[in-house]
Amino acid sequence: MNFMAWLTDFNNEVNSFVWGKGLYLLLFAGVLTTIITGVFQITYIRHWFSETLGKLTQKDVSGHVKGKSISQFQALCTALAATIGVGNIAGVAAAIVGGGPGAVFWMWVAAFFGMMTNYSENVLGIFFRRKNADGEWSGGAMYYLEDGLGKIKGCKWIGKILAILFSVFCILASFGIGAMGQINKIVVNIVSAFDIPALSSQMLYDGISLYHLILGIILVVIAGLIIIGGLKRIANFAEKVVPVMVVLFIVGGLIIVGLNYRLIGAAFASIFRYAFTVPAALGGVGGIVVKDIVTQGCKRGVFSNEAGLGSSVMVHASSNVKEPVRQGLWGIFEVFADTMVVCTMTALIVLTSGMIDLNTGALAEGISDATLVAKAFYGVFGIWGERFVAIAILLFAFTTVLGWDVYGGKAWEYLFGLKSKTVYKVIHLVMILCGALLTSSLAWDISDTFNGLMMVPNLIGVVALSGLVMKITRNYVDRKLKGKDVKPMISVFPDIQAEQEQNL
Repeated sequence: MNFMAWLTDFNNEVNSFVWGKGLYLLLFAGVLTTIITGVFQITYIRHWFSETLGKLTQKDVSGHVKGKSISQFQALCTALAATIGVGNIAGVAAAIVGGGPGAVFWMWVAAFFGMMTNYSENVLGIFFRRKNADGEWSGGAMYYLEDGLGKIKGCKWIGKILAILFSVFCILASFGIGAMGQINKIVVNIVSAFDIPALSSQMLYDGISLYHLILGIILVVIAGLIIIGGLKRIANFAEKVVPVMVVLFIVGGLIIVGLNYRLIGAAFASIFRYAFTVPAALGGVGGIVVKDIVTQGCKRGVFSNEAGLGSSVMVHASSNVKEPVRQGLWGIFEVFADTMVVCTMTALIVLTSGMIDLNTGALAEGISDATLVAKAFYGVFGIWGERFVAIAILLFAFTTVLGWDVYGGKAWEYLFGLKSKTVYKVIHLVMILCGALLTSSLAWDISDTFNGLMMVPNLIGVVALSGLVMKITRNYVDRKLKGKDVKPMISVFPDIQAEQEQNL
């Protein structure tokens, strides 16, 4: 057996374990955090909507912030930039093709509980954050693992080791899913939708043309110009691009679903019908079972909104917010916007397109999960529909790369210090170019494994510190919603607590 074959088999084994057994830990953490907060995402739905969407006109929420911090809205947009990516288009289609319409139901389930997992991560991220040498907030799973879990009796070294492992996995995932995988999807879609024969006919090697190389160089230059400006420039870019791309995709989706309105009822019926039973086409041909439907839905849901991975905490912790719970509310909204809105829209586009038999789950001839959404747009808007999807994937995936630069950079800073962060940025840009020149899916598969490996240490930290999340949440509810005169819980560090308390 050659090395590549061995590596593929080894990665498949690890990936199956992480995304198999790890999903139980993910769902457990989501259920636990939902229970201890009193099903906060439902019982306080009016509050978290009013404190997120309802506050967008306020300057301290959406206005530009002086100094090293970013606004709460910028933090949300940067986090959404990293989460709203290929997974929201190709990932949803892949879930439906691989697990049937019922996979969408399990995406919703994962997102419902994921709201409170993401909330808990953000609460802990703000509570354990600190200022780095540049005066910029630094927070994330590595800090609450070391300073939170690590402070529990007998857990000092466990917390430190898990913090290091999380950071290593995060950096590797940022090179894979946060660079190579996203860029590869961008380039492949652009070459297909906007073919330039003079360039695509000049082959460099099997499957890769001069067109791929030129697109890769252009993307590296654009990314470099944004990334070199640091978090503030990335956040400024994200707050302008993310809302526009989400609205355009939803509007385009609504037009398609509106034209196919007769199938909306049948689409929802198939989602619920096949959440617990296997479609005939998949059961007979693919041999899948209900467990595979659950796994497909949950895995793609997490891949889309990243709740439980501990990734978006690193940008949320850079917010100018003072209350941990306030940023936690944006975490709930992040998962809601990503999965309940964008992914649901993609699912309806696919299921009302007529390219999937809603009774058997069979896919129309000549259609694959990679082309499903593009063909649905093509059926309504013609060639420009297909090009619109290519542009949407370009924007979705490119902003994902920028968001992951923040995540990988913060993990690098934790391991190697602030001064060497430029080294990370250079490597990340090189990986962007590599992504444009990839022909194998192995790099994507390996980075998917590292993405899942991030989840394990992070969720151990979230579960271990769930009692603290409950206390901070109760403290906030007592003060803000019940009017009780109690001391706020803002930071684990007395100096930061005192400073932020004065500015409340």
